[in-house]
Amino acid sequence: MRAMLTIFPFPRRNVVPVSDPSRPGRSDSYRRAPRGGEVLGGFTLLEVMIAMAIMAIALVAVYQSQSQSVSMASDSRFLTTASLLAQSRMAEIDADTLKTSTANGDFGEAFPDYRWQVEVGNVEEIPLLKRITLTVTNSRMTKRNTYRLTLYKVVPP
Repeated sequence: MRAMLTIFPFPRRNVVPVSDPSRPGRSDSYRRAPRGGEVLGGFTLLEVMIAMAIMAIALVAVYQSQSQSVSMASDSRFLTTASLLAQSRMAEIDADTLKTSTANGDFGEAFPDYRWQVEVGNVEEIPLLKRITLTVTNSRMTKRNTYRLTLYKVVPP
């Protein structure tokens, strides 16, 4: 009789060798025999529990991946919208004569969740430069809801 290699070394009861015609070269496979001597196929409770544990771990990984994908899509949508809004607002400010030092507002009914704030200041190291910082925020997002665009413009004296 061949020695059996098991993961959980505990004695088996009512084990009888059974020939398996579908597996050539392995004439003796061991299955639990019921009291009547008839051999039944199936899974043990331990095998089912291990399979369910593996499935649970795999499903947790899939759900976490899906959640991360949705979060990244939301961040990407914000960055795309905020950068386009900031560029359009910066073009309007650039066309202006830089009269104000601080201003804020919103983008109207088309983008009700987005607000902007602009700060115009001098660059201490180079007196001919103005620093224009435009900040776009989304009021609905709780994290990473700010996009900042900075432009340096030469202003003749």
